Amino acid sequence: MFEVRVEADFSAAHFLRDYNGKCENLHGHNYKVYAHARGEKLNEGGMLMDFSCLKAALRSVCKELDHTNLNDMDIFDQNPSAERIAMYIYDRIIALLTEQGIDLSWKEGKKEAVLFAIDVFETETSRARYRAC
Repeated sequence: MFEVRVEADFSAAHFLRDYNGKCENLHGHNYKVYAHARGEKLNEGGMLMDFSCLKAALRSVCKELDHTNLNDMDIFDQNPSAERIAMYIYDRIIALLTEQGIDLSWKEGKKEAVLFAIDVFETETSRARYRAC
């Protein structure tokens, strides 16, 4: 099994509803995001996939989120937790790459590259992961 990882970052504000603690107040993070792809087959160039394709998609999604109040995005239903952010980034990367004819969606038994996981770090020591499989 081969795996590649690319990373990007963004800064954004948010608050968590239905949470009893300091995170219920508006605050911000400098998020770091890792996108992991894995698969069993290498292409004719000896790569699982081109780093630049995955990196461009990840950076595009992070740019959408950068310097925003995440609570203003309907997709998060007023609770933009790191877990929900990770799932959103996963779904957006799949959509962007699908538009380009690159299928990284997870399918049982698929040997080509799939987008395996998205890690969202709120801090260096706090991470949420969304996995498709």
